[in-house]
Amino acid sequence: MASFRQALQTQRWDDHRYYHHSLVNQSLHFVSAVSFLCAYAVLLVNPAVAALIAWLISMTSRQAGHFFFEPRGYDVVNQASHEHKEAIKVGYNLRRKVVLMTAWALSPLLLLASPSLFGLLQPHTGLASFWLNVGLLWLCVGVGGLLFRTVHLFYLQDVQTGLVWCTKILTDPINDFRLYRRAPLQLLRGERPDASVLPH
Repeated sequence: MASFRQALQTQRWDDHRYYHHSLVNQSLHFVSAVSFLCAYAVLLVNPAVAALIAWLISMTSRQAGHFFFEPRGYDVVNQASHEHKEAIKVGYNLRRKVVLMTAWALSPLLLLASPSLFGLLQPHTGLASFWLNVGLLWLCVGVGGLLFRTVHLFYLQDVQTGLVWCTKILTDPINDFRLYRRAPLQLLRGERPDASVLPH
């Protein structure tokens, strides 16, 4: 168990120091964390609405921070190139994220082609029921993306690495809330970049 906790701490630290230099990115991750926590609460009551919150607010704000605000040049702090960081990324690097986000964005077209999603859903009868079906579909995309990469890591590395990564992803909203709750205020003060990414 100690090994699992240590591996989880290492994955979290590597993710923070390599991919969260920008206070804009950190602030967007704070927004993502808050909305993900709301989605987790709503998941118990309405999974479709929870998925809509998670994808439309949490994931878009989170990935916008990575794609548009995180520096791509040589990382002097960690002495690593962007290419090196992408190659050793345990979870979804930017290339894999493009694939995931494309699948997410295009998936509602399946409901236009087959409103019942080939018999799996109750066909929508209006705009509200269409979006609830989209939410259920996006829930499947999210769970599928999580399980696919977890099992993929079983084969690429080992079972523990996959389980640690899965645990990290599921608990990221709590960890990101703790790490980045001060980022919006720091950003408003004009501070950047974040000094906490300096090696311990």
